[in-house]
Amino acid sequence: MRSERQERVLAGLAVSPGIAIGTLYVHEPSVVAVSAYAIEAGAVDDERARFRRSVEAALQQIEKLRTKAGALPGPAQEAATALLDVHRQMLSGSRLVRGVERRIAETRINAEAALEAELAAIAESFAAIDDSAIQSRVEDIRGAGERVLRHLTQTAYRSFSRVPPGSVVVAEELTPADAALMDPARIAGFAAAMGGVEGHTAIMARALRLPAVLGVPGLMEAARGAAIAVIDGTEGRVILAPSPATIALYRRQRSALVRQRRRWIAAAGLPSVTDDGIAVSLQANIDLPAEVADARMLGAEGVGLLRTEVQFMNREDLPDEDDQYALLRAVVEGFGGQPVTIRTLDIGGDKRAPALAAHFPEGPNPALGLRAIRYSLKMPRLFEAQVAAILRAGMHGPVRILLPMVTTVGEMHQARLFIQRTARKLRRAGVAVPDPLPPIGAMIETPAAALGADALAAHADFFAIGTNDLTMYTLAVDRSDEQVARLYDPFHPAVLRLIVFAVTAARERQIPVSLCGEIGGDPRFTALLLGLGLRQLSMAPANLPRVRERLRAVDVAEAQALAARAVSAHDGVHVAVLVEHFNGSL
Repeated sequence: MRSERQERVLAGLAVSPGIAIGTLYVHEPSVVAVSAYAIEAGAVDDERARFRRSVEAALQQIEKLRTKAGALPGPAQEAATALLDVHRQMLSGSRLVRGVERRIAETRINAEAALEAELAAIAESFAAIDDSAIQSRVEDIRGAGERVLRHLTQTAYRSFSRVPPGSVVVAEELTPADAALMDPARIAGFAAAMGGVEGHTAIMARALRLPAVLGVPGLMEAARGAAIAVIDGTEGRVILAPSPATIALYRRQRSALVRQRRRWIAAAGLPSVTDDGIAVSLQANIDLPAEVADARMLGAEGVGLLRTEVQFMNREDLPDEDDQYALLRAVVEGFGGQPVTIRTLDIGGDKRAPALAAHFPEGPNPALGLRAIRYSLKMPRLFEAQVAAILRAGMHGPVRILLPMVTTVGEMHQARLFIQRTARKLRRAGVAVPDPLPPIGAMIETPAAALGADALAAHADFFAIGTNDLTMYTLAVDRSDEQVARLYDPFHPAVLRLIVFAVTAARERQIPVSLCGEIGGDPRFTALLLGLGLRQLSMAPANLPRVRERLRAVDVAEAQALAARAVSAHDGVHVAVLVEHFNGSL
């Protein structure tokens, strides 16, 4: 494995954890050659018909691939099916299809050229939106368009069947369709110069448990002449032409990760109980059914936060009630009777959806504008479809409805009446809904909600504290803005005091309270959160083992003393020192 080239380390986005070491395989996709030419006015109808036939052929191919996806392991099957559903939706009377037909008629150019022009126009409009989730949808649109383009030009896909076993694949861009064709028995991991954390390529990588790094600048140029590569999907690194010492280091790390995962799975059955016998519920934050298997394997006791906006961000059109119901049902059934907390649509601020763009004009300050519950209450037809889907899913297991960005009792009251009306409408239509209706909770993620938690607690069935937004709004800091990101500090005593307000109000009203922000999955915060009175934490599934391990070493009485000192501290630096000292003694 000795390389003649000097080792080079490139940084990218860690999208799927793990370490892959293998022979470097540079993937050059089969090029779709497109010629642009004018057509006669009398040939427009024939050209549009040729385009529609190719769309239909692509849709038939998608249905065949859906059948084949049934042979994939659970999470990969769900991810592949979700991807194919997105492609199907994008080719079923969508903006893309309508735009191509219009271009053929208006500019009288051939279907291939019209399709390429429409794809470029859509990509350009999305690129103008400074939002990674929206921009990651471009890869889905391109993927759907490429399926049609290949049928128009009779160009076949280049598969990975000839890749040497154990190879590491690098490419300028890997589409979700490319990722779905990868066999983990043959391919060790992959990296690409393009792509993001929230795209379907990343989702497929995680579902297949293939280490992957995307968004690696200069990858293809740097890969020339390298024979071996290491993909560090945990830290987001690609090491080209690694030295023998580097290969040995990463082999040890890979073995350690395998042993660690085995320990985590073995420990998943251990009770989440503190050193002094206090039970703590650990739940999972998830977006898709594909994550259910891993969450359960790692010991999640249900879902503390199911984000529903991914259904809106992964497609051009709006998901209808049945689309939403199918996804929610899959998650609820997947957890086999454990509770699933479903957050209603939280679009707005830094989260936007193409399908809602026409109905969702962006205000001068999106973070302070029409978002989350405010948007749902303003769009009753949209809200009704989502509520109906949640209620129907509630017939397959226990669910709770969580309302995001609540700031007033009036919003709680309005939403509760809306949910009750929707339930009555479903019953009149002969659709079964839970009786009694699912609990309705408020997300505590603004200073107003935390300071007014005593009033909200009288109208909510439970609280879920969202510390990401709570920290942002409390400190007036956008952590995605590099100029002020250093000021974003969940250790700040002001944030901790607001958490105390919410926990105290919930305790006095005897309603459950959980925390589902990022700090819930950070073991550094575990003792502090327990000391603040929290007994239910929800987090990304991968963080469950580390938090469980940490809390089993904590004495709650000592953690309460830590929390009292932290809340009285003068700044976040002081709190961080207190917490570090406490954790060092465990």
